[in-house]
Amino acid sequence: QVQLVESGGGLVQAGDSLRLSCAASGLTFSSYSMGWFRQAPGKEREFVAAISWSGSSTFYADSVKGRFTISRENAKNTVYLQMNSLKPEDSAVYYCAASGRYATTDPHQYVHWGQGTQVTVSS
Repeated sequence: QVQLVESGGGLVQAGDSLRLSCAASGLTFSSYSMGWFRQAPGKEREFVAAISWSGSSTFYADSVKGRFTISRENAKNTVYLQMNSLKPEDSAVYYCAASGRYATTDPHQYVHWGQGTQVTVSS
């Protein structure tokens, strides 16, 4: 069956960096666009970043532009989220997701989801 497993979260101080990884199995990884979403306590799940099936196109939420970078290695069935200059407001559970169509900000277009990994940024 399809599995998306996130890793790399943790507790860091403001200004620090983290790299999240999402390992996929049970699907043809290169046929899927991939995205990262996050959800903080008391807030709705929000779009963070997305990448096309080939990695040629990337998209970011305004709140993370210039700080976060999404990338993928299709040969390893893995998508990454490099997070730099972290802020307390970045604290959330981060979810990896796969879309069978195209890179999009709409969570309803994503058909597979990981379990999430916690990122906590202290002030």
